[in-house]
Amino acid sequence: MRRRDGTRSRGRCRRTPASGRQRADPEGREAGEDGGVTAALKLIRRYPVVSLTLAIGLAGIVLALAGQGWLVAWVFSGYALVIAAWQAVGMVRDILRGHWGLDLLAVTAIVATVLVGEYVAALIVVLMLTGGEALEDYANRRAKRELDALLTRAPQFAHRVEGDELVDVPIDHVQVGDVLLVRPAEMVPVDGTMRSPETTMDQSSITGESVPVEKHAGDEVLSGSVNGQAAVEIVATASAADSQYQQIVALVSEAAASKAPVVRLADRYAVPFTAFSLLLAGVAWWISGDPVRFAEVLVLATPCPLLIAAPVAFIGGMSRAARNGIIVKGGGVLEQLAGAKSAVFDKTGTLTHGAPELVAVRAEPWLAEDELLRYVASAEQYSSHVLAASMIDAARERGLELLEVVHATEEATNGVIARIDGHEAVVGKFSFVAAHAPEAHRTDIAPGELAVYVAINGRFAGALLARDRLRDNARATLDRLDELGVHHTMMLTGDAQATADHIAAELGIERVHADCLPADKVREVAAIAERPVIMVGDGVNDAPVLAAADVGIAMGARGATAASESAGAVILVDDIGRTAKAVEIGRDTVRIALQSIWLGIIVSVVLMVVAAFGVIPATIGALLQEVVDLATILFALRAIGGRLDAASPLPSRAPARSERAAAS
Repeated sequence: MRRRDGTRSRGRCRRTPASGRQRADPEGREAGEDGGVTAALKLIRRYPVVSLTLAIGLAGIVLALAGQGWLVAWVFSGYALVIAAWQAVGMVRDILRGHWGLDLLAVTAIVATVLVGEYVAALIVVLMLTGGEALEDYANRRAKRELDALLTRAPQFAHRVEGDELVDVPIDHVQVGDVLLVRPAEMVPVDGTMRSPETTMDQSSITGESVPVEKHAGDEVLSGSVNGQAAVEIVATASAADSQYQQIVALVSEAAASKAPVVRLADRYAVPFTAFSLLLAGVAWWISGDPVRFAEVLVLATPCPLLIAAPVAFIGGMSRAARNGIIVKGGGVLEQLAGAKSAVFDKTGTLTHGAPELVAVRAEPWLAEDELLRYVASAEQYSSHVLAASMIDAARERGLELLEVVHATEEATNGVIARIDGHEAVVGKFSFVAAHAPEAHRTDIAPGELAVYVAINGRFAGALLARDRLRDNARATLDRLDELGVHHTMMLTGDAQATADHIAAELGIERVHADCLPADKVREVAAIAERPVIMVGDGVNDAPVLAAADVGIAMGARGATAASESAGAVILVDDIGRTAKAVEIGRDTVRIALQSIWLGIIVSVVLMVVAAFGVIPATIGALLQEVVDLATILFALRAIGGRLDAASPLPSRAPARSERAAAS
């Protein structure tokens, strides 16, 4: 049964638990009342070694107060040596794999403090190691909040209309053509078209546009959009796997699962830092003659700042990128973006909108301009050419009613022949139209324009001119890249040389290669000397070159799946300016990671030098190292960025760029 609000009665609807609701227990208390205890238990289960270390520390305090100090020494020392042995096993495995890390210092520090009787310092070093891992994990969870948001919001079920009944089915079971109900404030599960008269939808998670969009019957509806206040029905046009939101979720999953190679960044300093620390500790022991001095230096040389700083910074950078509508598939991509020297762009759909718009109608004297456009738009209803939609839109904007087409055929790459209102209309290339109207003549076109010629009943009727518009911020994007150190630019396109040269001149692009096939693009990118190279594209034909570049950036807002899968980063909104933002985020992330590493190194070295003179006892040194750890993590978390980061506009520096282009 259909209701007045456009929904159907549930019938045998199988319902799933509603999300976002609080459930009450039998005593009437809300489930969140004991949230503090639950959270504490979760932390204990998540970090058992840290919990055990703290418990042993508390037990030691109780035993010391009870006058059992000798037992405290044995418990602390024994536990510390067990942890040291556990760390040593992992260290040996890494060394056998050819990976020299920073664990040697930690193990040496624990053993040294136990041997010299500094058992309290030994336990603090153990807490520092295990707590450092816990802090890293906590910081990573905090930094990945934006990445995880997409995953947790992904719809799991769809309400499928089956006759007069409504059945909840797993989203993977939805097929093309299924009629689905989307309730108020629910997320659209798959791509589809509107069946109900109208609604408003929030598409911000897909397009980045925060203003709700009105949708009417027949309009395209993107999965991931949030429905407004009225329940509506849609007809599925894609399966879940092929829908916009699920593709984005898949990209996020890949990005979240990829282990950023940031440990390598820290391990570059592992061998020299370890050698320096052991040498300094040995010299302090040799000069003082006191083995305690060796332990006092090493407790300040533990490598937690180095191990924690880089991963936290890179995960933070990936989180910041996601918040800016950019999915980065791993920390290695951020490193490459940070060092980029060249940028290569596809033209159509990347630097331009990819949808040419009508700029002029040149009709022959015997036919009015609006009539010429009406015939063209009517015929183009049956064309798959990229210009077809532009001509139809232009006719509708002028309020022209399209004519009924009795019969139409399209010749690929040439044009359309249509029978319209008893007349034969031929629309397409000049050579194609001239074959039907010998008196046809070419019209003058400006660089960057293209002409569509028309003949009616074998008589030349005129031409229509269209131009693919540059993106408004394309110039500012290139200027910003230049400021960020990406000084070399190139455009690769399959379009004609004259059109490509015109676009390049407007943007100040140095090198242009037109009439390119996918293999040509790969060859041109491989030949670039100034590396790393960024390649930005949007279409299926760009997939090979995106994979071949050092960093491929796909304009994925329109669902170019092949391009998105082969790219290292995907821009989720239709904004070329995010390319410069990706480079900016990469540079900031690497800079913060290195700053955090050097902060840990410098502070540790200063404290080690002071400890070499016997000023800092081992226990105090271990506590100071915990402070260094915390400072390093907080410093690295700056890579997450601020709240206004995504809203920051690109500066316009067109004059400066034009001067540089002219000089080259």
